[in-house]
Amino acid sequence: MTDSHASPLETLSAVAQDYLKVVWNAQEWSSTPLSVKELAARLGVTAGTVSEGVRKLADAGLIDHARYGQIALTPQGRRAALAVVRRHRLVETLLVETFGYSWDEVHDEAEVLEHAISDELERRIDDHLGHPTHDPHGDPIPTVDGVISIPAARHLGDLAAGECGVVTRVSDADPELLQRLAQVRVVPGEHVLVTDRDGASALMFVAPRPHEDASGDPEDAAGPGAAPVPFGLAALDHVWVVPG
Repeated sequence: MTDSHASPLETLSAVAQDYLKVVWNAQEWSSTPLSVKELAARLGVTAGTVSEGVRKLADAGLIDHARYGQIALTPQGRRAALAVVRRHRLVETLLVETFGYSWDEVHDEAEVLEHAISDELERRIDDHLGHPTHDPHGDPIPTVDGVISIPAARHLGDLAAGECGVVTRVSDADPELLQRLAQVRVVPGEHVLVTDRDGASALMFVAPRPHEDASGDPEDAAGPGAAPVPFGLAALDHVWVVPG
């Protein structure tokens, strides 16, 4: 008889956990099918290594993978993947809020620590942080029961000149980009305005957009009259916004 309260990670190696988490992360914000080649690139290993790893996870009922087809998580694999994602994002939040890390420093630390904490320590971290719903990059933190809410967001780079939105999520894949975005307040929760885009040079100009506080007064965390900042369109594919 299976213990319904047992951790879905209890019998999984760190490598297996990494595979499942990367599959989830690849499909969380994108509908693009995930291939063995793409998964190998994300994991930094060879396609042959990934093929063997995927085969083992498929045999364990965690991954659905038709030969030469798309890699997807089974319901059991999704539950395990979200358990790893939860730990990773809780650790990132802990490092920023409790230990003073900046948001560009936490990913690699969390990659290690997510495999080292117990269910009990995870629970205590969650309690200590006040049960956060999002990590420092705006990624939603799954509940302990594997429930996750992903907003219908757009890439900032897809907006036209004159459009604005609220930053909801920023990929943590590029630490240097995170540093630059933080400097100009393109961070989760901030309102941004696309002032111009130049298709010929693949540049977009983004400025913090003044918004109203609870009293109805305009406020702008970057200061009044903040100048638009140029970004490459490819870089802004790492930023998601929702209307606002």
